[in-house]
Parts: sequence; C-alpha cells; structure tokens
Amino acid sequence: MRTALGGSAILVIAGLGAFWYASQKAQQQAPKEEGDVVTVTIEDKVCKPNEITVPAGRTTFRIVNNSDRALEWEILDGIMVVEERENIAPGFAQTMRVKLRPGDYDITCGLLSNPRGKLHVTPSADSEAEAARPSAVNFLGALAEYRFYMVSQTSQLQDATEQLVAAIKAGNLKEAQALYAPAHQFYKRIEPMAEMFADLDQRINGRADYFEKREADPAFRGFHRLEYTLFGQPTPDLKALAPIADELQADLGKLKERLSALDIKPERLASAASRLLRRTADNLPTGGEEAWSHAEASDLQGTLDGTRKLAILVAPLLTKPAPALKKGIEDGYAQFGKALDPYRDGNGFKAGALDDAGRKAVAAPVNQLADTLGQVNAALGLE
Repeated sequence: MRTALGGSAILVIAGLGAFWYASQKAQQQAPKEEGDVVTVTIEDKVCKPNEITVPAGRTTFRIVNNSDRALEWEILDGIMVVEERENIAPGFAQTMRVKLRPGDYDITCGLLSNPRGKLHVTPSADSEAEAARPSAVNFLGALAEYRFYMVSQTSQLQDATEQLVAAIKAGNLKEAQALYAPAHQFYKRIEPMAEMFADLDQRINGRADYFEKREADPAFRGFHRLEYTLFGQPTPDLKALAPIADELQADLGKLKERLSALDIKPERLASAASRLLRRTADNLPTGGEEAWSHAEASDLQGTLDGTRKLAILVAPLLTKPAPALKKGIEDGYAQFGKALDPYRDGNGFKAGALDDAGRKAVAAPVNQLADTLGQVNAALGLE
C-alpha cells in the first residue's frame, strides 16, 4: 500500500513538473488573440513575453504600455530597425502589421536603456514563396537614382551641420539658432533609410522622452541635445555644447559610410516612405520632435521631400498595374505641400509651432499617403 501511495505521489509530482514546464514554454510563445494578433505588454523594464516565436510572413503585433512613461517599441535586426511604433502613451496600446523574414531579432522594451527581448521568426510557406519571387532588375534604375540622392543629401547634411558646429564653437547663439532647422531638415530627408541604423539614429536624432533621465541623461546627444541647449536654456552654455556638436558631426560621417554601402531592397522604397509617414502622422498631435525650437514645419518639409523622392521613383512602375494608386500618391503630396503653405516664409518657415488646426490639416494627407504607399508593394508583386 505504501509503495502504491509512493508511486502515486511520484506520478503527481512528475505531472505537476510537466505542467509547469509546459506552461513556461507556452509563455515564451507568442500570445495569440482573435485574428492571430501577438500582444506584447511593456511593464517597468521588461516585455511580457520577453521571448516570442512567430512564423515568417505577416504578423500583427499589439503593444500595450503598462509603464509610467511614453515609449517606442522596435524590432531590430542587429543595429537595423525593421519596424517600430513611437509615442505609445502610458495605459494605451498600438498595433502594427509587419512582414518578417526567418531569423532571430531583438525587441526593445520601453526605454532605450532597458534590456531587450527576443523575437524568433521561423520559416513558413510564405517565406519560401518569397524566396522564389522575380529578380529586382526592373528596379535597378530607381535604386541607383535613390542611392545617388541619399548620398548627395547626406553630404549636404554634413556641410550644413559643419556650419552649425562652427557657430556653436564661435559662441554665436543667434547664428547657431538660425542654422539648426536647415541642418536638421537634411536629416529628415534621408530619415527613411537613416532610421534603419538604430544605434546612429538614437545618437543623431533621439528625443529626450526616450531616455530614462530625459534631458539630463548622458546618452541624450545629437540634434535634439543641441536644440535643447540652443532654444530651451535661458543662458545657453555653448562652450560645453561644443564636444556634443563634434560627436554629432562624427556620427554623420559614420552614417554616410553605412548609407553608401547599404543594400536597398526594392520593397524598401515604398515601405520606408510609408512607415515614416505613418509615424509622422502619429506624432503630429503631440507636436512632433521640436519641443524647444518649434521647427516643426521645417521638419515636415524634410519628410515631404525625402518620402516624395521615394514615391517619384516607384510611381512610373505603377502606370500599368495600378494607375489609381499612382494618382493617389501624386494628389497626396500636393495636399501635403498645400497644408504647409500657411507656415512658409520665403524659402523657409515662420517661427513657432503649428496650431491644432494646422496639425489636423497636415495629418490628413500624411495618413492618406502612408496608406497609399503601403499598397505599392502588393501592386508591384513585391509581397
């Protein structure tokens, strides 16, 4: 009898152990909701779950912010940003639909200084079909022209930033303030590709909101660190700002090297433009990036210029398969430019932020363009 009871106890313990193991493994798998939505919850300094497995192809992620800070959520392939959502307010959630290739990725979990989670993407029928898709011969001209544009704009970005750095080192506050927005606008023009390099984008263009100590965080550098001192301080210490300005110039040199060597896939042309426009529209209600300089309209012009270049390059390929899509892109950019007209002043823009009505007027065509450009790859057989 004792032997039987002992054996039963062992079986119960073994069963509990197996249940515990299975439950732990289940927690590592992507939690599915209706429609195969993967929910990721950010709490304190971790993602829950912190390790996710999904099949290759399209997956919808729902990111829930249970922390006390607004945050961004990124999928990273090494240092490259695959997809992201910004400005997720505490207590709120955002969704994003992403097309992923097989491989292992990192996911950010709140603040940029927090430990990262893991995303495992396994092969699927969709990924095998993708491997067999037609070559990119038809896109060679567009890719070559965009590469030239990107490198040219990066060179002008370096030149404009060099002038800004010189004004800072000379202690000329008014000149530095005047040179800030034009220099940053060049970065906005190349941002569709530049933001792929997460490490450099963080140093060059990171906002204070995404660092633990905000403006006092030692990792807060780049354009917005310059902006904070130039426009947000009652008595700016330009001498102390000089080393940060030098770091920015050095990072721009590294960025140019990476962009020059970047292997741009055909599907990246439209998707990069669509993604940046969607993020721009999402940020418009909060006032964009320029909290102190209020150079919001200048930034938006840079986004218009940079994404429109990508759209112009893919538009001829839409003439036969999707002429309505092509017209929608042309009309969207015309409306985008028109919405910025009230803020223009010669070749630049008036001082001051956009008002609420202006933000709504800009958001409408920007959202429409994000949607329209998001349909381009399907129309061209790239997905």
